[in-house]
Amino acid sequence: SALLDHRYPPSTAESWNAPGTVCGDSAQPGERVMFAVDPTAAVVDEALAWGADLLFTHHPLFLRPVHSVAATTYKGALVHRLIRGGCALHAAHTNADAAAGGVAEALATAVGLVDLVPLTPLERPVAGSDAAGGATGIGRVGRLPVPMSLRHFGEKVAAAIPATEQGVRIAGDLDGTVTTVAVVGGSGDSLFDAVRSAGVDAYVTADLRHHPASELRERAAFEAGGSDPHRGRPALVDVAHAASEWPWLAGAAATLERD
Repeated sequence: SALLDHRYPPSTAESWNAPGTVCGDSAQPGERVMFAVDPTAAVVDEALAWGADLLFTHHPLFLRPVHSVAATTYKGALVHRLIRGGCALHAAHTNADAAAGGVAEALATAVGLVDLVPLTPLERPVAGSDAAGGATGIGRVGRLPVPMSLRHFGEKVAAAIPATEQGVRIAGDLDGTVTTVAVVGGSGDSLFDAVRSAGVDAYVTADLRHHPASELRERAAFEAGGSDPHRGRPALVDVAHAASEWPWLAGAAATLERD
């Protein structure tokens, strides 16, 4: 877990977050690490069947303090199963979102963006880590090497992430041109103002709700004025939550192997 904390420093997590080791003995040697988005029962089954020494997930098992991990609850039962199976559980949530090479950067790269910078840079220093071998912060903003229509870009996003029943939902002019894009892995409608300030053509994120998304586009159109060619931008590209975070897993595993 020390290598993981070095790559995704807990100090960069949001104040409400709960990253780090959930269970496991740091003195126990480990060779087999399984990466997943969520610590669900099915994922724990797979980790134990594979003989994993460590299950490394993006989402924490516990986001709020608990007074018991009794096996009479489903989360407690997962902890007991992991301990009996000799498999530790470690999570990197918003600290992995913010990291260089983290969730947002992986999504941005997967959809073809270059010249990446954080959407909201991290202002506080990252103590004791060189993990930020690039800029650190929530989300990423970048450009497409070759501009394309919103329709084509939506197809590119769909091809870059796992297919889901939801698919990829788009709000905007499908024939409009997309050159600059902001991405946020996971739920991103709280960052609309930062996206607007970035002046991008499209915004890729997950869990967009009807009212915030509708109001963003209405406000953008109103403030841009009728003669502005960018009226109503950014276009919105909404994907499934876990699908937006999935591209990070392979890179995280490869990074751990190199470290």
